[in-house]
Amino acid sequence: MTPHIVETTPIEGQKPGTSGLRKKTRVFMQPHYLENYVQAIFDGIGGVQGKVLIIGGDGRYFNDRAIQVILRMAAANGASGCIVGQGGILSTPAASHLIRKRGTDGGLILSASHNPGGPDEDFGLKYNGPNGGPANEGVTDRIFARTKDIDSYRILDAQDVDLDQIASTTLGDMQVEIVDPVTDYAALMEELFDFDALRALFAGGFRMRFDAMHAVTGPYATEILENRLGAPKGTVVNGTPLPDFGGGHPDPNPIWAKDLMDHMYAEDGPDFGAASDGDGDRNMIVGANCYVSPSDSLAVLADLAHLAPGYAKGLAGIARSMPTSEAADRVAAAKGIDCYATPTGWKFFGNLLDAGRATICGEESAGTGSDHVREKDGLWAVLLWLNILAATDKSVMQVMTDHWARYGRNYYSRHDYEAVDTAAANQLMDDLRASFGSLPGQSFGPLTVETADEFAYDDPVDGSRSSGQGIRVAFASGGRVMYRLSGTGTEGATLRVYLERLETDPDALAQDAQAALASVIAAADQIAGIRKRTGRDAPDVIT
Repeated sequence: MTPHIVETTPIEGQKPGTSGLRKKTRVFMQPHYLENYVQAIFDGIGGVQGKVLIIGGDGRYFNDRAIQVILRMAAANGASGCIVGQGGILSTPAASHLIRKRGTDGGLILSASHNPGGPDEDFGLKYNGPNGGPANEGVTDRIFARTKDIDSYRILDAQDVDLDQIASTTLGDMQVEIVDPVTDYAALMEELFDFDALRALFAGGFRMRFDAMHAVTGPYATEILENRLGAPKGTVVNGTPLPDFGGGHPDPNPIWAKDLMDHMYAEDGPDFGAASDGDGDRNMIVGANCYVSPSDSLAVLADLAHLAPGYAKGLAGIARSMPTSEAADRVAAAKGIDCYATPTGWKFFGNLLDAGRATICGEESAGTGSDHVREKDGLWAVLLWLNILAATDKSVMQVMTDHWARYGRNYYSRHDYEAVDTAAANQLMDDLRASFGSLPGQSFGPLTVETADEFAYDDPVDGSRSSGQGIRVAFASGGRVMYRLSGTGTEGATLRVYLERLETDPDALAQDAQAALASVIAAADQIAGIRKRTGRDAPDVIT
């Protein structure tokens, strides 16, 4: 087991996005590509000599092979230990919890989140810090800088570690511990929620369908929902993680989780439905004939979290990404607590959580979580919803109707234009920036622009400033549209258009969201010239 120093040269394009580096799997499989990036991570965090790391991923194609490389490199770089999920599996929230519980020096999470998996699909790798959260911008900047001047990496010449057996072994001088990926996480959920009430809920005939989408959450949901809470066998469907997610797209929204939607809108469908994504950090909530938007879900969870034991003392504050609807702001105002709007990317919530300024955070992209970990957490959101339903004895539809009656309804939608020509997408954004001075006062249909700007965030904890975080156009009537290029795709550019309008008329709270937003949708296209510039007649995905 001899450490080797392998000479290499920088590889273009290894800049981390909002949550690590994501590329096509075959790109990661190129000679030196993974090794260069792993060494850049190690160097960017000041080396791993004597450190302990958590390692695991969502089980997508190349997950197991990449972990073997990472282990050999960690050993060659002097790490004292690595704790790895059995089979190379760890959901992202479970990895965050394990980092915090075991007090390690951070961890490497292998995932491309909600992106498809397979040899011709997507792969990703990110570093989470000792607080359990995604690396902050300072760390990612150092990692990226190292990718541009790297000249060698260190790797051990050794046999593969058996990832399937729970045991401790050594790799060179490094200790490797293989652990059950589910146990610690399930125990944490039992501390936060009223499992007795949830057992009674299922014992009373409550019917649920959880679609794990052949992704990492399957084993977690099966253990918690079926084994610990007594939900009938078969409540969890598509529960076996597969390298290609069964050929599906593990993104929990009405488009990619259509089978779940069909069941929930059937005449005799279940009472409650949920889905999670590739690495287990996102969720979709749907009741009988009632889809809950991620923005509405965040607002409801923030409003009623006190019904769960772990949040009985109330919330310190609420945080949302800027493009997420302002429904959570209305809850915060009613409770007399702060609500923070941050850039997109869970790493921006970390400082607020660590400082005790926020308890619950959420993004419109189906990610919600709390201060129990430093990541969004799909199954956590599902369990909090179940706790709320058990405590109120109401249906999802009744919970939403009550919420809108109290706070008004923030009609909201996101339109995604995927794999857009990068140059065209960048030009669209540049032209929007150039129009900030001329847009106010212009009318588009019944809507008149009041303000137009680009969002910048001043972190209230450390004082750092993040610029260029999305373009905002607000209308005099109170609606708004936001434009942003996503950092989670692996091909071309993804243009995300966020649309919102508040409705407080009690007789207008049950509209279809797309119909209620029709004037905002039309204005968004006219202002940016989306159809003309992208050649698309409609978005690829509407959520």
